[in-house]
Amino acid sequence: MYDLNNLLLTLLIYIGSFSAGLLGSLTGLGGGVIVVPMLTVLFGVDIHFAAGASLISVIATSSGAASAYVKEGYSNIRIGMFLEIATTIGAVIGATIVGLISVNIVSVIFALILVYSAVTTFIKKDEHILHEPDTIAEKLKLNGNYPNGNTLVSYNVQNVPQGFIMMIFAGVLSGLLGIGSGAAKVMAMDQIMKIPFKVSTTTSNFMIGVTAAASAGIYLKNGYIHAALVMPVMLGVLTGAFIGAKILTFTSSKSLKIVFSVIILVMAYEMLMNGLK
Repeated sequence: MYDLNNLLLTLLIYIGSFSAGLLGSLTGLGGGVIVVPMLTVLFGVDIHFAAGASLISVIATSSGAASAYVKEGYSNIRIGMFLEIATTIGAVIGATIVGLISVNIVSVIFALILVYSAVTTFIKKDEHILHEPDTIAEKLKLNGNYPNGNTLVSYNVQNVPQGFIMMIFAGVLSGLLGIGSGAAKVMAMDQIMKIPFKVSTTTSNFMIGVTAAASAGIYLKNGYIHAALVMPVMLGVLTGAFIGAKILTFTSSKSLKIVFSVIILVMAYEMLMNGLK
């Protein structure tokens, strides 16, 4: 591992982590998807230590952004708490089998899912259409509303079982790859459950901390949490997450979708290349 006592290197890691937290907060992806390749490719950190630092940073992102989004009225806490059951189960499974399954195969599968998500994000749809109430969503009281200018826009959640299953898969990815798997969460809520994009991204931010915490404990037990590496990563991501939460209020859904798609296409390329090596 590189020299963690190098002040300049620590500062560079902080700056990179700040950018990761900012983007992770805006898109609901979590900073981990940027932190892991940044640490491994740019700074030569072992993938296991990078994943460990990433998981801690994901918890920081969730803590930093979630409170602001809940206050603004974007996050749907009932949806988040319900789907966290699935992601936590998946995260424990993923962290447990991390040494038993080929991460290459998982990376390729995840890359293909990301490409699909990027394409479907731009399929024209009117987020202001109020879908017919779903029986399961109504029983679980998952429907809600979010602020759009000076008005509140209502929405009805759809396809709850399918979304729950996708969230288990998202949790497995989190445990295997050391990321918050926000891309899978946002895709499940936006594409499958028909939840408006801003609600999907902010609820994803609310959820990723719990998902990451479920697998971070196992990484800690295995000695993959390095305090000198975690500190600049966590502080950078946390600062970026706070600023991102402020910016989102003034950002259009279309702009967020563009940023979201560009980031996950880059992620898809990197994961596909790593998986095929």
